[in-house]
Amino acid sequence: MTRCGKAVTSMLLWTWGGTLYFFCEVIYKTARGRPESISWTMLLVAILLCVPLERCGAELPWEMPLGLQAIVCAGAITATELAAGLILNVWLGLGVWDYSHLPFNLWGQICLPFSCLWVGVSLAGIVAFDFLRYWVEGGERPHYII
Repeated sequence: MTRCGKAVTSMLLWTWGGTLYFFCEVIYKTARGRPESISWTMLLVAILLCVPLERCGAELPWEMPLGLQAIVCAGAITATELAAGLILNVWLGLGVWDYSHLPFNLWGQICLPFSCLWVGVSLAGIVAFDFLRYWVEGGERPHYII
């Protein structure tokens, strides 16, 4: 597949994954009686957070254990979340999320519980994105070391 085709596949995966995550967030917040806390900016952040997830899954070697891939991905997602939070919540004052009430938070923008959640999301996301990429682009069938 051409370089342009691979870039299109990546962008589709980011959009698909981000939209799926956004709808999960909408369902969660609505079920907890907080639909007013849903912001369109969260869709953009969700798509942005899929970039490191997709890139880690695409670039990390098959020989690296899947759990370690997920930890690396979660670190990249946490760093992206921190950057997005500092821009959206601190600099622009949009208040899209606030983790200041959670333990081990940094400026209320990231926290250890969500970083751990990103490990689980990364495990599922790496496998899902790898197989979607394989079905669209072909190439080597995904395989993992557990």
